Amino acid sequence: QLTTTSGKGSLTNDEVVSGLREALTTGAKSAASSAGLTDGFYKNAKIFIPWPAEANEMKDKLVKLGMQSQVTQFEESVNRAAEEAAKSAYDVFAAAITGMTVGDGFAILNGSDTAATHYLREKTTATLTEKFKPIVKTAMDKVRVTEYWNPLVTKYNKLPLVTKQNPDLEAYVTAKAIDGLMLLISEQEAKIRKDPAAQVTALLQKVFGKK
Repeated sequence: QLTTTSGKGSLTNDEVVSGLREALTTGAKSAASSAGLTDGFYKNAKIFIPWPAEANEMKDKLVKLGMQSQVTQFEESVNRAAEEAAKSAYDVFAAAITGMTVGDGFAILNGSDTAATHYLREKTTATLTEKFKPIVKTAMDKVRVTEYWNPLVTKYNKLPLVTKQNPDLEAYVTAKAIDGLMLLISEQEAKIRKDPAAQVTALLQKVFGKK
């Protein structure tokens, strides 16, 4: 059992791990709440989901054909899907955080301002992707992403001498939504580490408060 002593008394590894989990859970709740609002993704430049990079040539050609508004509508629909999925993200992230195995909590506690979020990403991305993808699919169906995409890809694939495009939109939106939520969680982690006002429970105060 690892223990460290500070001016605020001793901390055990179990307490540190519990504090890290609580910080991440608090961050996940905040992230899902803010990202799940209208424009939570679409008008947040840090997590806005752009046109799939692998299909940029397609985007360029469609814009030249005068289809900028349809391209924009598709991008908006993708971000709306992420916002819709984010409404159900908290439970998925909270379960991943609870199930995350942490050996040396002190190493994470004494790491960078976003070390816990980095560890979460490293340990749970595969699980999160598996659990979150059906939520994203339901959200994409609700905001009709494919109805915006299909006319674009159909138009493009009829052009001469182009490589036909059909990226896996579900996988793309899932990955980008997880990226965006992780970024928001990391911002909350950094805030909890630095701002006493964000240390809203006795455990957070004990683990992250000034020593």
